Amino acid sequence: MDPRSGCPINAAVEALGDQWSFLVLRDVIFGDRRYFRELLTGSIEGIASNILADRLKRLVGAGILTREDAARGQRARYSLTEAGIQTLPIIVALGDWGLDWRRGSVELRTRQELMRVEGPAFIEAFMDELRVRHLGAEPKPHDGPGPLERLDAAFAAAQEDR
Repeated sequence: MDPRSGCPINAAVEALGDQWSFLVLRDVIFGDRRYFRELLTGSIEGIASNILADRLKRLVGAGILTREDAARGQRARYSLTEAGIQTLPIIVALGDWGLDWRRGSVELRTRQELMRVEGPAFIEAFMDELRVRHLGAEPKPHDGPGPLERLDAAFAAAQEDR
């Protein structure tokens, strides 16, 4: 689908959609939720099934996600494309703005704070990890736990501290 104008900001907004599209991407990226039911039941914002189905269809249509066709009786799995992986810095920027200008729970802010402290190299390593998980890329060597494992550990520690 062609954007309404030649403006790159407009084109990006049209492709990425609304708040639900960003939240679906957040859950695919950070929660590794790849199936419709996981996305539906795992959404802390309580997305409705018809809205989720529509956003998944739009994200696939925009080339941000792919949907593997499922055999009868199996679930379809969604994966990020390279364009979808490239939304991570956008989502991180939105999260940084949220840290600065909106209130939120300590445990839900923890991952964003970790990404902010670790900086661009962490985000690049996270994108590499997403390429392994979603695109089948070869893993790059690294010392210690990967970005997703570190983010999950920070979240778990913040929940224990509550």
